[in-house]
Amino acid sequence: MKRIKTAVFPVAGLGTRFLPATKTVPKEMLPVVDRPLIQYAVDEAIDAGCDTLVFVTNRYKHSVADYFDKAYELEEKLERAGKHAQLEVVKNVLPNGVRAVFVTQTEALGLGHAVLCAKPVVGDRPFAVMLPDDLIWNGKKAGALRQMIELAGERGGSVVAVEDVPQEKTASYGIVEAPEFDGRAGRVRSIVEKPSPAEAPSTLAVVGRYVLQPRIFELLEQTGAGSGGEIQLTDAIATLLGEDQVHAYRFHGTRFDCGSHLGLIEATIRFALDHEQLSAGAARAMRLALDELGVVEHG
Repeated sequence: MKRIKTAVFPVAGLGTRFLPATKTVPKEMLPVVDRPLIQYAVDEAIDAGCDTLVFVTNRYKHSVADYFDKAYELEEKLERAGKHAQLEVVKNVLPNGVRAVFVTQTEALGLGHAVLCAKPVVGDRPFAVMLPDDLIWNGKKAGALRQMIELAGERGGSVVAVEDVPQEKTASYGIVEAPEFDGRAGRVRSIVEKPSPAEAPSTLAVVGRYVLQPRIFELLEQTGAGSGGEIQLTDAIATLLGEDQVHAYRFHGTRFDCGSHLGLIEATIRFALDHEQLSAGAARAMRLALDELGVVEHG
């Protein structure tokens, strides 16, 4: 299998759940402790060996591009002030040798359409798709995408990240049927977009990480509007199953659904507690808050 060097980040959504904050700040730029959501996904992609990052955005979102652009004036001020630690943080948002490419999705036609917009940059090589809303924490161990790329190298084909969800929540996800799933990985037999609990083939839900073969672009071009009147990536993957292997993979790590308020709060707590300088203070502040609320801690 060819080395995977390109990761696609669909970031064109309006983030209406987080209004009014997202009226001016894209949800991908909402902070978790001291970095925006998009930075965590980018770091995971770079850790997995990607050196071309394709951001599929809309015509109104400029702050994502601004964030990854060079900030000449800020860097000059930090240099003059002798704030070298902060200067290195600003300069290393993207390491040397990693490039960011921005592609505009002119219409909000769904995740499948957003991925298709990246075709001119990706070309005919396998690639990754990462949804920044899904922040996956695995401490200092291998990130979810690196785990998936390793599996694709071993078994070939494409890989989708999955995790178990409650039966009553299957209508919020793409759900896979993987009869030989061994608890960690298994070949997908079928995939259904947002099935009702009664129709779901399992409770293995696809979450925001994909390793895909370039054939998916041709299939997306042939895919009509599906659930919600949008071009669904899940529908194209369902077609791909008839031609090639697609593996479901339960990654090592914890996923935080930062597309929801509670998920963003949970991620902030987890990352604050794991932060080298902030962990002790964060834990103390949380204990004080629990005491004030009269919440009894267990365990």
